[in-house]
Amino acid sequence: QVQLVESGGGLVQPGGSLRLSCAASGTIFSIYTMGWYRQAPGKQRELVATITNGGTTNYADSVKGRFTISRDGAKNMVYLQMNSLRPGDTAVYNCGARLLPGGNHYWGQGTQVTVSS
Repeated sequence: QVQLVESGGGLVQPGGSLRLSCAASGTIFSIYTMGWYRQAPGKQRELVATITNGGTTNYADSVKGRFTISRDGAKNMVYLQMNSLRPGDTAVYNCGARLLPGGNHYWGQGTQVTVSS
């Protein structure tokens, strides 16, 4: 009943910036939490950043000070502004969302981010 679609990935040089977008559609009255996860080849999926409906944010230590998560509740969208990108940030980034506390976690199919010179 809920579909998430990510966009904004691509190839960028170290030190560059990208902004990822995630749009949620379907039968949605409100979204409790939206966030971003990433998975690099040979590594487990890890949390990047999350934001609640009330604006509370959570970041992985590796991206604090470089990435910023934001949301537009009226449009059911979440964004990830990524600055000072490093080769270690290379991964497939997935958007996730919860409609209710403790409810099902919905996922998008992902967008590739590659940081390379």
